[in-house]
Amino acid sequence: MRDVSLLITGADQLVTVPPPTGGGGKRGADLAELGIIENGALAADGERIVAVGTTGEIEATCGLRPRGERIDARGCVVLPGFVDPHTHVLFAGTREWEFEERLRGRSYMEIAAAGGGIRSSVRMFRKADDATLLSESLQRLDRMAAYGTTTVEIKTGYALDPEQELRALRLIGALGQQHALSIVPTYLGAHEVPDDYRDRVDDYVELLTERMIPEAAELGIARFCDVFCEKGVFDVPQSRRILQAGLGAGLRPKLHADEIEPFGGAELAAELGAVSADHLGRVSPAGIAALAEAGVVAVLLPGTLFSLAAKQYAPARAMIDAGVSVALATDCNPGSSMTDAMPWVIALACLQMQMTPAEAISAATYNAAAALGLEGEVGSLTPGYRADLQLLAAPSYARLPYHVGSSDLRDLVVGGRIRLRNAAPPALRG
Repeated sequence: MRDVSLLITGADQLVTVPPPTGGGGKRGADLAELGIIENGALAADGERIVAVGTTGEIEATCGLRPRGERIDARGCVVLPGFVDPHTHVLFAGTREWEFEERLRGRSYMEIAAAGGGIRSSVRMFRKADDATLLSESLQRLDRMAAYGTTTVEIKTGYALDPEQELRALRLIGALGQQHALSIVPTYLGAHEVPDDYRDRVDDYVELLTERMIPEAAELGIARFCDVFCEKGVFDVPQSRRILQAGLGAGLRPKLHADEIEPFGGAELAAELGAVSADHLGRVSPAGIAALAEAGVVAVLLPGTLFSLAAKQYAPARAMIDAGVSVALATDCNPGSSMTDAMPWVIALACLQMQMTPAEAISAATYNAAAALGLEGEVGSLTPGYRADLQLLAAPSYARLPYHVGSSDLRDLVVGGRIRLRNAAPPALRG
């Protein structure tokens, strides 16, 4: 009998999301394999899962140590905590006025060209003090947790200045120390071209490659280097230079790719062996083939396309059929995707991109972890993985896309510790 610190028993469905046998992200038919155990149970000791199985199997082999915690999961679905692999959580102020302008017919790129968009957030970020940025961002992370998220990637990119971008990295590091969720920092000094470099983009690329990226890497906080590879921002040769500088400094590449039009971003991601290519709303067939061949994870952001009232979503079905590892993320940001709710993203993936509920759950857990190089660490309820999980007061995993715009979260466990318990709204009567 093994003593453990956490015991969860009686789950209607324990959704394990098992890793694929070949490693990397889940592909093809394997994406829909959830590894469901009925009347399931899970044992964890400290931060790690040590056993999963039926309740009878786990209770016969694992006992609760003194001061350990037990969760009765009857009437619940237990599944991995969501991994959100693409966010811009660190920002100051919001941009509701742009939302209204888009409803009046102006495009995102037209607003950006007029000084709005990312550059508007840059101005607000530079004016905000550290305490404000941390307070607002911590509240966003709280809301993400309330929707079942346990790991969050956060990018810089609203500073676009050598010192301010380092400031942003330090603040992301502080968020990781102050919040219970696991934070993965990404350096995105190439999020946009700052105002004082609009007519000399190559000079800003040189500043990035010669100073900003090496300094960011030396700080030792960022794990990835990202670039917005898109018409009107950074072209493919410029993006290649930026990402190669990141690789030379020890930062793995990620790309904002082919969001607005087919631009060669997916092909560049494949060429460089990027850990992920993100957005891909208008990726070409050649780009899809390149991602599949190179094993690059495609991080799809349907919340962004919904918020931009796009008529076309990323071709998730074609990607899955081609053997691409597909992941999902919120793209939480103040301009084009002001959301913190992964369940809503899962619903959009099913309703607008023809993904099945099982595929979308794998894409929001295991494959999302693969998009951060964490596929052996989180995103699966497998022995040895970190005990990051959620309990939904629901009869089936299919409730996630079915209960649109809401959350059935009851309990949240991060690193083997219960962080939210009985989180459902209270009944108000009389």
